[in-house]
Amino acid sequence: MLVDQLKEHLERNYRDKIFPLEIAHGDLTGYINPDGLVELFRQLRLDPDLQLNFLSMITASDYPGIREKRFEIVYSIYSLLQHHRLLLKLRINENEQVPSLTSVWDTANWQEREVYDMFGIVFTGHPELTRILMDDDWVGYPQRKDFPLTYEAPEFSHNRDKITLDDKTPGRELF
Repeated sequence: MLVDQLKEHLERNYRDKIFPLEIAHGDLTGYINPDGLVELFRQLRLDPDLQLNFLSMITASDYPGIREKRFEIVYSIYSLLQHHRLLLKLRINENEQVPSLTSVWDTANWQEREVYDMFGIVFTGHPELTRILMDDDWVGYPQRKDFPLTYEAPEFSHNRDKITLDDKTPGRELF
């Protein structure tokens, strides 16, 4: 199915759930609401005309003070049989929770854990929403725009004897 045909099908059958649909850089993009999110993705997966059977990515962006809702979650779903992609975006505030898609796609498990670990977005109904990249005792969410920046000179076997405490301050040349 071509992108134009995909757009027409979604506008005809999912008008009340996906809005507005736009074609950007060859991909179809639309916005969704958290209400009925799991059922929408289940329908998109089972729709015989779409066959969107692969959740290839879940990621997020942080827009503090720039947009009305701080976070934008992006879901990329793909048809392995028809080779078309659909990007669905969901805007939420800082303390809003999002339903987990683990009941629709097993791959959502690790991807939602990564978004949780990096942005602090909570996915309700997730079977094990724990950190996946950062240490368990890590405080904060490193992909948020308000996370404090730090600097430390990387230590390798070839430069270990050259690094001092002064080298670990921002803006200093190492050698």
